[in-house]
Amino acid sequence: MSADRYFRWKHPLRPTYYTKLKFKPLNQLPLAIQGGAPTFPKGPPKWPVVDDAIRKSIDQALASGQWGVYEGDLTNQLHQGLQTEFQLSNSLLCSSGTISVELALRGVGVRPGDEVILAAYDFPGNFRAIESVGAIPVLVDVVANGWVMDHEKVATALSETTSALIVSHLHGQSADVDAIAKIVGPRGIKIIEDVCQSPGGRHQGQMLGLRGDVATFSFGGSKLLTAGRGGAILSNDEATIQRAKIFAHRGNDAFPLSQIQAALLLPQLKKLRIRNQRRQQVASKVADAVNRLSELSTITVSASADSMGAFYKLPILLQKNSAIERATFLSAIQAEGVAMDIGFRGFAKRSTRRCRRVGSLGNAVLAAENTMLLHHPILMSDEEHVERLISAVERCHKYCLEM
Repeated sequence: MSADRYFRWKHPLRPTYYTKLKFKPLNQLPLAIQGGAPTFPKGPPKWPVVDDAIRKSIDQALASGQWGVYEGDLTNQLHQGLQTEFQLSNSLLCSSGTISVELALRGVGVRPGDEVILAAYDFPGNFRAIESVGAIPVLVDVVANGWVMDHEKVATALSETTSALIVSHLHGQSADVDAIAKIVGPRGIKIIEDVCQSPGGRHQGQMLGLRGDVATFSFGGSKLLTAGRGGAILSNDEATIQRAKIFAHRGNDAFPLSQIQAALLLPQLKKLRIRNQRRQQVASKVADAVNRLSELSTITVSASADSMGAFYKLPILLQKNSAIERATFLSAIQAEGVAMDIGFRGFAKRSTRRCRRVGSLGNAVLAAENTMLLHHPILMSDEEHVERLISAVERCHKYCLEM
């Protein structure tokens, strides 16, 4: 039977499976891994989306000759747009989110031999950025059943050589930067707020990136703001940006973001808020469905615009000692045409020659071993596709439990 014949409709939101004898509700369909048709026969939605505004911006850059200069109107406009949107007064564009973290470390004055605290579950580039400046990573645990730094673990990690922390907002979850700042601020320890996954996110009414000393952003190919590559750091402290700029400039900019990349980003920046709102709405529905399933959990998504996760990835966590095998679930859901994969591997097993560990890091170990991440493009889908996604998750859950 062709894939198209699997989906007929009794109701706009209730897809059905056609046979010669009867209709079956979507939740009774066989999975692709069981020989059925995929929920999304064409696979996951494509990203990035090239729309008319992006085409127009690129055409204008080509026509004006701006694409061929090192610095010009487009990068200047991007500086102004980023500063306005994220409410920070100084910025430096760069070649990637990973480089943005290194530049931020150098900008706040981290020196070789210093210690820099980060969560034991985080993007691997952040660990390497600390090493790249000659500093020593210090690992603290993440919150229980979560993915961001546990502020209650910070005080015990401090030493006389601690100079900074990298605090990441991950998977739609916001770290408690205010609580961390109260601990480290009086000691002059700087906070690098990693907003690479969460541009435009808000926590308790305030934009993510405002609570730290400097904020880092990524414009990689899969990110919510994308130019294929690229990044930026933003800060209200002009000296922080200037120190980073001095390191980056070696006759010319060693880590540039081009005019063409700026042309790609400017139209997306204007649409970021409305897209984040849509992602939040869909993430809330998917999260509610996941949290009703045994063995699985995810964050509770706020309905308030004052607390917005800016979902780049929606996390699903398997319980400790779950009856569901992560590899089995991922094989089943990927066969349905859903873009879901494992989370970060974390650093809890890194050699003590490379870092200092504080405590058992049990929550970070659980996150590294049991996290699955849903890629964001599906969160921009219409209601029909959201219903199909939820059904696919529910059927894969049932399939794994019955194995």
